[in-house]
Amino acid sequence: MANVSVYNMGGQEVGTIEVSDSVFGAEIKENLVHLAVVQHLAAMRQGTQKAKTRSEVSGGGRKPWRQKGTGHARQGSTRAPQWTHGGVVFAPVPRSYKIKMNKQEKKAALRSVLTAKLQSGDMIVVDKIAFDEIKTKNMVNVLANLKAEKAYVVIDGNDKNVVLSSKNIPTMKLASSGTLCVYDILKYNKLVLTQDAVKTIEEVFA
Repeated sequence: MANVSVYNMGGQEVGTIEVSDSVFGAEIKENLVHLAVVQHLAAMRQGTQKAKTRSEVSGGGRKPWRQKGTGHARQGSTRAPQWTHGGVVFAPVPRSYKIKMNKQEKKAALRSVLTAKLQSGDMIVVDKIAFDEIKTKNMVNVLANLKAEKAYVVIDGNDKNVVLSSKNIPTMKLASSGTLCVYDILKYNKLVLTQDAVKTIEEVFA
């Protein structure tokens, strides 16, 4: 097990914590990390685009002119794609972009990015994050003390004061230990975890 320094909200080191090698010292599987990111981005797509094909646009119930003798190219319908107001060739239709990943693959991808953050020195463990009042400046000060202005902050539970104090900070994202996202861990420079969040993550992903 690796020892990781623990800091308080003021940025002072107050101790160390042992983290599980099965979660924070796992094999980094880049293929699964890539798949998890692609899955996340695909799930964000609405898939509601739609255009009409030649069978769906209005008009064109008869040949615009006879087959021969006019000097024009033969035409069968004014709904054909080459006509103004005609249908679209291979028109997009509503669809789902979702990509499947099984539970073991998702866990392996999360273990990979958690390990990578620890190895790169971009993971910070805090003894706790708690506020007596809802104030954005409180969270801004904590991030500044930890030198983690652009951070993915993970807490255990759903502390109302912490959640609302973090809501208007564009350079950070707050999440609970049960809703970790591979994409967000990679997106932000620093990963900030509370001690309780580390324990919960180890229980879930070990």
